[in-house]
Amino acid sequence: MSRETHPELYYVPYEAFLADLEAVARKVEADSWNPDFLVGIGRGGLVPAAYLAHRTGITLLSVDYSSGDKEFATDLLVKLAHKSASGVRILIIDDINDSGGTINKLRETLRANGGAEANIRTAVLINNVSSAAQAEYAGTDMDRTDDKRWFVFPWEAVAPRTTLLVEAGEVPERLA
Repeated sequence: MSRETHPELYYVPYEAFLADLEAVARKVEADSWNPDFLVGIGRGGLVPAAYLAHRTGITLLSVDYSSGDKEFATDLLVKLAHKSASGVRILIIDDINDSGGTINKLRETLRANGGAEANIRTAVLINNVSSAAQAEYAGTDMDRTDDKRWFVFPWEAVAPRTTLLVEAGEVPERLA
């Protein structure tokens, strides 16, 4: 069967997750730009953001961006845009920057609602260097032009294999 039908599911080991999280934490701490809030982006960024909040002591907020309830997420993003416009620094956390679609949509929504770009940054565990957007902080870099694995993070590993394959197949060009 083709790769589109059955992509390689790569189960990210817990130790690799922790190593990527630590790499992000150290990069954030080494930077002179200090976030006031971490914002976990649901679903994939919620767990890494919670870990990062514990690791760094930075207050955690969350936006359930993947819920399909656009109005709910937009309301929270508008609040974050206003916070950033008032000088509050916000670090958005997600699990992976794959196509760049999520990062670009979040930045666009924040900008459209008056967000101050200088006060908004992103961090991911895994960053696709050939993505349409780049995160300011990443644990690991990969290149989707060469790496076609579907990354399954520890918190996703409890999902049935069929669910993971359906999710991987939703954007086949990432894995083609």
